[in-house]
Amino acid sequence: MPNRNADTMAKAIVEALSEFPDEAVKIITCDRGTEFANWQTIEEQLNCNMYFSDPYCAWQKGTNENLNGLLRKFYPKGRNLSRVSPATLQKNLALINARHKKVLGFKKPVDLFKLSLSKCCT
Repeated sequence: MPNRNADTMAKAIVEALSEFPDEAVKIITCDRGTEFANWQTIEEQLNCNMYFSDPYCAWQKGTNENLNGLLRKFYPKGRNLSRVSPATLQKNLALINARHKKVLGFKKPVDLFKLSLSKCCT
């Protein structure tokens, strides 16, 4: 993304999630950053609901914070991700999603996501 302004973020979210069937995108949870100011546009275009965590309540988005920690193994804090090639980013995200996770009963996120898509959208 060229920047993190609200219009750019809304467009990127809608573009990324439009690839999935309508039944697969029901809720989006995010923090209260200004980049999510166009949340109503996202809701309308994806026909979903958006929710926001309370300020300074990291425990309300525990899996998000955990994912940030996993990403830090590849990209230290402060690293400019615009310099990372999309192919490299995809590869690293695939590695993270292929890991077994305790919170998921030691299943892989990618496997549960595929299972969920097959149940809701076939």
